[in-house]
Amino acid sequence: MGGYLEHGGLRAWYDEQGVGAPLVLLHGGLSTNATWSAQMSDLAGHFRVIAPERRGHGHTPDVDGPLSYDAMATDTIGFLTAFVDGPAHLVGWSDGGIVGLLVAMARPDLVRKLVVIGANYDVSGLVPEAMEGVASLRAESDDLEMYRTQYEATSPDGPDHWPVVVAKFKEMVATQPTISVEQLGGITASTLVLVGDDDIITLDHSGNLFRAIPSSELAVVPGASHFAMMEKPELVNRLVLDFLQRDPVPTYMPLRRASAGAQS
Repeated sequence: MGGYLEHGGLRAWYDEQGVGAPLVLLHGGLSTNATWSAQMSDLAGHFRVIAPERRGHGHTPDVDGPLSYDAMATDTIGFLTAFVDGPAHLVGWSDGGIVGLLVAMARPDLVRKLVVIGANYDVSGLVPEAMEGVASLRAESDDLEMYRTQYEATSPDGPDHWPVVVAKFKEMVATQPTISVEQLGGITASTLVLVGDDDIITLDHSGNLFRAIPSSELAVVPGASHFAMMEKPELVNRLVLDFLQRDPVPTYMPLRRASAGAQS
């Protein structure tokens, strides 16, 4: 089921499926909810899954001014406050993971558990090839065919607005996000950091993200790229559901978690 929600001057589209505790899916940059097609039904068997599309993405119209992760996090907080009854699990991929981090930092009361998939907390986290690729992106590029097709099929702004959104995206990614390790240390939600072993986010950066968030776990998906949730959906879905549905188990030789009271 899909529909629009008016909040904070934004007319935001969302899809919804399932019943139970709320779980909010946050899509990646330039993409739509179609990227969650391999997750929706599996997750909806256990949760009330809600997937909003952010400003300038999918069915949600663009607004004046540049794109920024802070603005999209504010939009997401507005959506959660207006539509979701109580705190929700957040599962974000790529840009959606960045938005999830910002929401967890600003409004911990709205976040039960957080899953970030292929997300960076500052621009240093992207492999050099990825940064070079973003800088050279053109709206008509073959590399953007999947995104462009999704946009043209859904956007109320029409296909002629696509180059505007691409330009805004490139400007944002070149300088954002700028989250510090100290800020990440303030996240109180239990967090799963998930990354493909051949992701555009470096494994070192993902490890730093994992180490910075006090209550966090790390999963590296073997044989997967930045699109791990599409390439290995069964494995990714199993990891996400396991994390969301269970409490942490005591480990036999706790090191990082020893100060949290883990028992051997």
